[in-house]
Amino acid sequence: MPDLRSICVYCGSQPGNNPRYREAARVFGADIAANGLRLVYGGGGSGIMGEVARAVKGGGGDILGIIPEFLIPKERGNMGADGNELGEVIVTADMHERKTKLFENSDAFVALPGGIGTLEEVVEIMTWAQLGRHDRPIVFANFDGFWNPMLDLMAHMAEAGFIHTANKLKPMVVHEAKDIVSEIRKSIRG
Repeated sequence: MPDLRSICVYCGSQPGNNPRYREAARVFGADIAANGLRLVYGGGGSGIMGEVARAVKGGGGDILGIIPEFLIPKERGNMGADGNELGEVIVTADMHERKTKLFENSDAFVALPGGIGTLEEVVEIMTWAQLGRHDRPIVFANFDGFWNPMLDLMAHMAEAGFIHTANKLKPMVVHEAKDIVSEIRKSIRG
């Protein structure tokens, strides 16, 4: 397993209805910066995505945003004149290339609250772990039980015999934003 230099964050481009999600994203982003880590994320400036990126930037942290060209008007429309106010940006041709680049540039993966896109991204990265493509930490940031239905579904699939090589699929569940980086570091040290 590699050293921890960068954390990929999957999260909503919407703010959600619970203000705790936005505050937790800011706490987590500040902790990424304070630990000298690079945020790798979907490149947008809105919603939970924008909150975590602005917190990293506010803490003097390094940011890599990866966004498909077609999403620029939707997710970066509120950005500054040069469009790079939230760090380096890689523009991809499509979502598949985006996900590959997120994977290639990340040492750990964290799912903050989000919607269908967030769910799809974290499920794919778990699938890759189960298939042995990587052994990097995966974290569900389970603020106020946001991910409980997903965790229940995964337990049900395992009980029904559909999660093979479960030893390769052990996502961490962390309830407080301030604990995410330290829990990832502990898992890497083993």
